[in-house]
Amino acid sequence: MNEVRYAGFWIRFTASFFDTLFLALPVAVVIYFLSDGNWFDFSQYQQNMAYALSGNAQKALATQPQTSLQWELLFEITVLIVTMIFWKRWRGATPGKKLVNIKIVDSQTFQDINNKQAITRSLGYIVSTLLFLIGFIMVAWRKDKRGLHDLLAGTVVIYDEAI
Repeated sequence: MNEVRYAGFWIRFTASFFDTLFLALPVAVVIYFLSDGNWFDFSQYQQNMAYALSGNAQKALATQPQTSLQWELLFEITVLIVTMIFWKRWRGATPGKKLVNIKIVDSQTFQDINNKQAITRSLGYIVSTLLFLIGFIMVAWRKDKRGLHDLLAGTVVIYDEAI
């Protein structure tokens, strides 16, 4: 195997941005319409955006849109399943990762991740987020560029040299 090149913070951030556009946003649109608009109060969101854009951040943050836990859970679970399908089908990559030429592999063998690692890593995103995003930010400082979710799952994100 060639020398392993670990994917750093900014390339992973870019991949996540693309995944939000190509995975999460389409799922969100479908779920919103399936919920018949009951997932969250879009009109309140629009009003808050208008307040924020006019410079009134305090008023924008005063009232948050009401959300339906049922539809939010359906969204989160659907994104998780779709992501795992891509990881399995595209050997550790999602559309965003594929676009920037990186993939998730086992941290010891550098082979494809298994289902347990995929599930652990996905749930690890929650932990990484709840800890004030430190689980993601630590990618910038570690030599092996692993986030908390990578450490929990035994994974690492590397450049896909095979492409």
